[in-house]
Amino acid sequence: MSATKAWILIGTLTLSIPALVPAEEKERKRLEACSQVIEEMAEMPEGIPRDLLDKAECVVVVPGVKKAALGVGGRLGWGAAACRTARGGGPWSAPLMVSLKGGSLGLQIGGESSDFVLLVMNPKGIDHLLKSKFTLGADASVAAGPVGRNAEAATDVLMHAEILSYSRSRGIFAGISLEGASLAQDDRGNQAIYGAKVSARELLLNPARRIPAAGRDLVEALERLSSRRRG
Repeated sequence: MSATKAWILIGTLTLSIPALVPAEEKERKRLEACSQVIEEMAEMPEGIPRDLLDKAECVVVVPGVKKAALGVGGRLGWGAAACRTARGGGPWSAPLMVSLKGGSLGLQIGGESSDFVLLVMNPKGIDHLLKSKFTLGADASVAAGPVGRNAEAATDVLMHAEILSYSRSRGIFAGISLEGASLAQDDRGNQAIYGAKVSARELLLNPARRIPAAGRDLVEALERLSSRRRG
């Protein structure tokens, strides 16, 4: 290789590095926001019932969902999902980056920006999460999650819903139905965090998968809030 070609190659690689850094930083901040949202919504007096969180197989957190150019009332947001890596016990998984969009997200309680938490309650719900994309209410049954510390009255909801959904906007917290919204894997976000193409199954169901530094706060928050590990 000539010296001229070598310098051209070095220059090309140098110029490409700054483009990668903002993407990784953006996803790191997204995971930080997910960690903050799940802790705040679980710790609120009338927040996500802890016994329901303990029953959940996976948690999806989508902070700061905003109005988007998707038609009247359109919303779009990016977040992350994590699952327990073993039935009945086991650590929380490495996070899977996801996107959530739909025509009526957040309209029920108003506000320009809303935080969403979805609890995946059974294996069928996990199967949907492993797909590249699925629609809440059509592909997977979803219901507004009951609020408060005691969810004993939620037996019927648990029997019929694979996913329970919650929203917070302008300080108002509520269980909220997300029928018609679509949840999809965010391939670009996962590429930025893991540096390679990864599968949802590899991230969500493999207890040996290393937790990336950017995702540790979220996983540690879930472990503090709800751990079913068996000693």
